[in-house]
Amino acid sequence: MDHHHAANAPGLDAYWMPFTANRQFKAAPRMLASAKGMHYTATDGRSVLDGTAGLWCVNAGHGRQAIASAVERQLTTLDFAPSFQMGHQAAFDFAERLAAIAPGGPEAGLDRVFFTGSGSESVDTALKIALAYQRAIGQGTRTKLIGRERGYHGVGFGGISVGGLVNNRRVFPLLPGVDHLRHTHDLERNAFSKGLPAHGADLADDLERLVALHGAETIAACIVEPVAGSTGVLLPPTGYLERLRAICDRHGILLIFDEVITGFGRLGTPFAADYFGVVPDLVTTAKGLTNGTLPMGAVFCKRAVHDALMHGPEAVIELFHGYTYSGHPVACAAGLATLDIYAAEGLLTRGADLAEDWAGAMHDLRGAQHVIDIRTIGLVAGIELAPRPGAPGARAYDVFVDCFERGLLVRVTGDIVALSPPLIVERDQIDTMASILGDAIARAA
Repeated sequence: MDHHHAANAPGLDAYWMPFTANRQFKAAPRMLASAKGMHYTATDGRSVLDGTAGLWCVNAGHGRQAIASAVERQLTTLDFAPSFQMGHQAAFDFAERLAAIAPGGPEAGLDRVFFTGSGSESVDTALKIALAYQRAIGQGTRTKLIGRERGYHGVGFGGISVGGLVNNRRVFPLLPGVDHLRHTHDLERNAFSKGLPAHGADLADDLERLVALHGAETIAACIVEPVAGSTGVLLPPTGYLERLRAICDRHGILLIFDEVITGFGRLGTPFAADYFGVVPDLVTTAKGLTNGTLPMGAVFCKRAVHDALMHGPEAVIELFHGYTYSGHPVACAAGLATLDIYAAEGLLTRGADLAEDWAGAMHDLRGAQHVIDIRTIGLVAGIELAPRPGAPGARAYDVFVDCFERGLLVRVTGDIVALSPPLIVERDQIDTMASILGDAIARAA
């Protein structure tokens, strides 16, 4: 059967889709046509409630006119400017504005900003800055990087090396000198925790074991997601991140938080560093940085790390790294307009007001058939389903398709359903999401 096109629909063959089962998708495509506020409109005209903020990124909701206007103004004024040995005002303005709301507040000193084109680029940038820093302070033997099982840090070779999702790693050669902490997921002890799980802070001591194994003088940095997102919303156990910070301090290891998902209000605080009160040395961001409108990332860097590289002859490039699209003027314009909206509508902290309602609605799904865990923090939820015997992922995929057909977009990873709505979500929309999801889970039983 020719599934490719109705009489005048375009063919689907040319586009190789990312992180998608291409043949399955093209046999029964799910196509979005437009978006406004909390909703997408599918090509068949149906309204679809956005339960995932696009892909964890549309924090202020869709179709924000102020961002569109800023982008148009910038495109017609200065569409592109080189950022190597040249500057333009928007990049400096945006960096200043970001420094003012940087993770951990002013006393944390994370106020030096390196611009990238995506979360993956932010991760590779942070890892390279960490290596360059250790060398600059006379610790050039520190070349090892520590990630974590089930971690997701984008898809660059650096990101998949420190990442811990096997399917992203198995086909590709990886950076040498990388080791991993164990993940913190413990269904047996922590299932259906309200708030942070009680058990597992001691898993941070894996870093001490790796120090004992490799020698502290060989380890440059440790990177973790404060809340592991792509693997299915794994919350850090109480005290875990504090313990990791203390171990890094003890051994001269830089701590990198990957906040590509948790940054810009997702947890009800500007950043996860603020939520947990733990200050890393570097923070990777993207996604919510521009409300998802244009691809862009930013690495927040502790001033001490930045300044360690600002030595030697003034005419020499301090960090041989950067991208054609670092500080892209149009992306900066989108980012500045996004920050204005976040500030005007209090969106970086709005999640805190809704977190209890959100957790309540999600935890009400406990008792639905095959639901084996529910995890929420801020405006994020992970609902874990028991896999079908011999068909891992199939149950959650059916839930995903069912939800879409009934007007709700969710994310699935394995047999975990993840939700992360735009931060403009209203209480009745939270109830709608829980209701559609609950029905879909029942039908997938």
